[in-house]
Amino acid sequence: MKRIATAELGRYLLQGRLSTRGCLKTSQRAVCRQSSLQTSLACASRSLQTASTSQHAGPPIAPLRKQWRDEAKQAKKQGKGKAKKDSQTVDGWELTVGIEIHAQLNTSKKLFSPAVTSFNDDPNSHVALFDVAMPGSQPLFQNEVLIPALRAALALNCDIQKTSRFDRKHYFWWDQPSGYQITQYYESFAKNGQITLLARDGIAPQDGDSVTIGIQKVQLEQDTAKTLAQSDDTQLLDFNRVGVPLIEIITEPQMHYPRTAAVLVRKIQMLLNTVDACVSGMETGGLRADVNVSVRRTGDPNTPLGARTEIKNLSTIKAVEDAIIAERDRQIRELEAGGTIAGETRGWAVGSTETRRLRGKEGEVDYRYMPDPDLAPVVIGEDLVQHLRQTLAVSPDMELDKLIAEFGLTAKDAVSLLNLDNGARVQYFYRVLDGLETMLQANAGGDDMPALKSYAGLVGNWTIHELGRLTTSKAGPFSQVELDFTPEGECAQVPDAELSQLLYQLYTKRITGKVAKELLMGLYLGDLDTGILETIESRDLWFKELSTEEYNLQIDAVLEGEERVLHELVTAGEVPQGKVMFLIGKMMRSGPTERIDPATAEQLLRTRVSELRAGA
Repeated sequence: MKRIATAELGRYLLQGRLSTRGCLKTSQRAVCRQSSLQTSLACASRSLQTASTSQHAGPPIAPLRKQWRDEAKQAKKQGKGKAKKDSQTVDGWELTVGIEIHAQLNTSKKLFSPAVTSFNDDPNSHVALFDVAMPGSQPLFQNEVLIPALRAALALNCDIQKTSRFDRKHYFWWDQPSGYQITQYYESFAKNGQITLLARDGIAPQDGDSVTIGIQKVQLEQDTAKTLAQSDDTQLLDFNRVGVPLIEIITEPQMHYPRTAAVLVRKIQMLLNTVDACVSGMETGGLRADVNVSVRRTGDPNTPLGARTEIKNLSTIKAVEDAIIAERDRQIRELEAGGTIAGETRGWAVGSTETRRLRGKEGEVDYRYMPDPDLAPVVIGEDLVQHLRQTLAVSPDMELDKLIAEFGLTAKDAVSLLNLDNGARVQYFYRVLDGLETMLQANAGGDDMPALKSYAGLVGNWTIHELGRLTTSKAGPFSQVELDFTPEGECAQVPDAELSQLLYQLYTKRITGKVAKELLMGLYLGDLDTGILETIESRDLWFKELSTEEYNLQIDAVLEGEERVLHELVTAGEVPQGKVMFLIGKMMRSGPTERIDPATAEQLLRTRVSELRAGA
């Protein structure tokens, strides 16, 4: 059989056009011989070019892709388009979620030994005798650990307990040398807190404008050693992490939507960072979440909660939502098939679609909790609590309100600014804003300053979006994984003073947006031998804007040949914004782009349109 050319096969598959020679034509004739008189006439007409308008020939066959597009448009018109699946709910079922968050405290010493907390030093270089359960060693509670722990509890609106005690939680694993973990199971240092999540935080739409989640308790406990897996199935242990102080935040089981649960973890992470209680976020291993998931049928409020499973060690915000959805769906499938849900501990791998069983769920009896006989109760004075309450940092919600109301940022940008780089990006924003404001004040002299929102929004946009683009593929092979920010908001790659200078020149229309973006990229890549201002001067990058007469000539040029658009602009009840922007875009493409300010061009074009409408 002769090989069919790709182009010929494509015409057949995508356009319905049959070849006039070769196997395809032969097969046509075979079909024609077996058909009726009408089909024979159709075959005959095909031989005389089937595109003929003969009444015996059927309508021309539309290309396959066009058929698909037409069918999709028709389905959309009839409301039959495929609806996006709502992953937050399942009809007939109610989800219930509780979360346990483990966060490493920002302290220089471990919980029960004077060894230094270390995360970047050589393995097993900061280990005290008690950390490895050396016989005869005793725990020594480090008082300084209480300060960040209390700040975290106060930020979560908890009641601080005057007296709390430590207990032993017994289990054997290679990362726990003593065979038990010291925690606060019976009498924790903080209880009865709450946290409110707002719609702007990104909660599920079903939760409305806000939802308040109760915090059952916050307790102190030890971290375990770090396991380092090797390629030959060997497991190495780094005891630098064992004994590092943690707080465990246990919520009430009051969440019913996966997205809301993920938002809770993100907001608690932001809270802990704001009050300087936590070392780092989930992305660097400083915070981990365990979620407890159960489902029950809706319709009967007296139906008890279903058996719960626990998913351990979730390390990203997205993993929290994805793991809850996967486990909820697994439990529903099991129950609808007539099975039961076993209380067990399950695991989750990033990128997977199913949770996996790790082990049976341990209970209180399995852990054999008992008071630690080597540790005295912790007594917290009211004066310390009041001092920390009064000096607590501004809450993220208050700062969000300020960024939105005073600085004019959108809710989405404000949330991003607070979450990026563990809060360092918002400090960078303030530094850049202060620098720009100083330059504007010097330039204004005795005149009025421009409105704060007019330039704060510009700073916010560049701090979030333009800096974010630097680390994408647009920077080519020189792009870095991320920008480095100090907790104070300093950035070595793009110093805040240089970005302030850049935005000052842009805001005062001395350079164009295109030039500003190119200068930012050059600054990031280290291509600028001098500062922003010196580079603009040495390369003569100043914006030389068109005069009014030159703008009007450009407007005349873009209106030429656009009679239909001009007619709509003159006769419409309101000037169509889309048509105006179409003409502005045409002007930017055809004119000297580096000398055109879109805002000025739009203003003069609208003036011309108003004159034409008045004379019509």
